[in-house]
Amino acid sequence: MTTVLYDLPGPRTRRRHRYFGLAGTVVLLALAGWTLTLLFRTHQFTAAKWTAFTYQGIQELLLTGLGNTLRAFGLAAAGSLLLGGVLAAGRLSAHRPLRWVCTLLVEFFRAMPVLVMIFFIYVALHAEPLVALVSGLTLYNGSVLAEVFRSGVGAVERGQGEAAYALGMRKTQVMVHVLAPQAVRAMLPAIISQLVVALKDTSLGFLITYEEFLHAGKLIASNLDYDLPFIPVVMIVSPIYIGMCMLLSWLATWAARRQRRNPRVEAGEVAAPEPATLRAEDRRARG
Repeated sequence: MTTVLYDLPGPRTRRRHRYFGLAGTVVLLALAGWTLTLLFRTHQFTAAKWTAFTYQGIQELLLTGLGNTLRAFGLAAAGSLLLGGVLAAGRLSAHRPLRWVCTLLVEFFRAMPVLVMIFFIYVALHAEPLVALVSGLTLYNGSVLAEVFRSGVGAVERGQGEAAYALGMRKTQVMVHVLAPQAVRAMLPAIISQLVVALKDTSLGFLITYEEFLHAGKLIASNLDYDLPFIPVVMIVSPIYIGMCMLLSWLATWAARRQRRNPRVEAGEVAAPEPATLRAEDRRARG
């Protein structure tokens, strides 16, 4: 099935692909070697810059920041999914005033920069840093997810809804039991992608003094006692952010695989009929 739309590469094409792959590998290794050379030349691997991470207080600071990041992300993700579902339902509503209001909210919050909303809630409304951060992330990501949900439901074949209505189902039942389950598979990659954006945007919390993971790294990187270990902090903080984003992607892949599983009720194996049975059936067909 993977080769239906294109021809398999021939010997010359495979050879050319190997050359391109080898050249790309050489370039990447050269960039990595050049980067390591610069790091060693600027003394980024000296003991003074890495000693800080051996102290319990520094480790607790990083763990506390990571916990605060996950806390803000969890609240923002739940709020974004809920708000996105509500706004999407409003945009799909048959009532025109409700549809217009939800459309206005979605377009407004999608157009507003996340940082502006966070600062407005924090400064103008005198909210706590966590509340301001979660509210800003929820309003922005929820409005984006509303469009994802609406387009996912609209991508379902129209006949599915018409058949459900013909069976006497109400609009809410059609949405919950027919359209939404089929749209989840199409929406899942976009949902996970937007949640990754929300996870990375939690780093904006350090601008309003929220003690999240990046804020903890900034405190360590600006410490003169450890010779300003900026690069070591980046080399520790960045892989953790990348790992969390990869974990979200893995969860999306796992969920998609579960949706593609075989039905619960599978046809049992039917034994092949014996030759005598076949001859009897042929005689009946001829007679």
